[in-house]
Amino acid sequence: MTTTTAPRKGAPAHEQAAELQASARRAMTRRKTWVWIGRAALAVIIVGGWQWFTSAGWVDKFFFGQPTEIWTSLVNLVTQGTAFGTIWENLGITVQEAIYGFLLGTAVGVVLGILLGSNRYLSEVVGPYIRIVNSIPRIVLGSIFIVAFGLGVFPKVLLAAVLVFFVVFFNAFQGVREVDQNLVGNVRVLGASPLQVAIHVTIPSAMTWIIASLHTAFGFAIIGALVAEVLGAQQGIGLIISQAQGTFDPNTVFACMVIIAIVTLGAEYLIGLLERSLLKWRPPNRSEAQAV
Repeated sequence: MTTTTAPRKGAPAHEQAAELQASARRAMTRRKTWVWIGRAALAVIIVGGWQWFTSAGWVDKFFFGQPTEIWTSLVNLVTQGTAFGTIWENLGITVQEAIYGFLLGTAVGVVLGILLGSNRYLSEVVGPYIRIVNSIPRIVLGSIFIVAFGLGVFPKVLLAAVLVFFVVFFNAFQGVREVDQNLVGNVRVLGASPLQVAIHVTIPSAMTWIIASLHTAFGFAIIGALVAEVLGAQQGIGLIISQAQGTFDPNTVFACMVIIAIVTLGAEYLIGLLERSLLKWRPPNRSEAQAV
């Protein structure tokens, strides 16, 4: 941990506080600088080592690609497009499927998680069926959706929603179960209705669990959309990956992975903003409270 400079003895209280704040900001800036240096060094080691090993022939670039050729494939995708349209059209379709699936799966997961977490009878009745569906391999559901609904957007949205649902549902369910029952009892004693208990106690208390699940859930939404597109589609990043796989072109596969990674990181950033906005009331956790 980086230490901060002690304030001058005998200085007024407001000057001491200002000096402490300035010292803390400098320490945080230094820490962030070293973090970014470490990240950049790690990226250089991984990419440089990959390039070195493939150039030296220690790793077969036919199977694992090569960073320089991946960059060339990425440039070609952006500038020349694909046989299925521009890369932006295909990316837009994949992102659209992922977002719709994310919203649908999140909404259903939150509602059912809160209902079943709050009602033991419903939990015992519906719980076994949810576990049965959860045990089914997702790729099987993807195939069923493609057969039933064709190659359009809808089956991709469904598969993405299914993957998102279970992540959000189990977090919402557990979040409701972790609510302080003494607090719930006190609110009921004061005359709150079940709806008021849910709105003012249960949902806010479970919100930390729900928001935490969204970081993972969007990644699963992307996975669901891509897997469904690989199974059968007319456009989308998954279709490009499938075609590249069929022609033994790992560089295009990795280029598509880079594009998807950028989109997912952007979504992660937006979800982080949403988390900070909705959970302003929450006291900072240990990592957030630690100044440096």
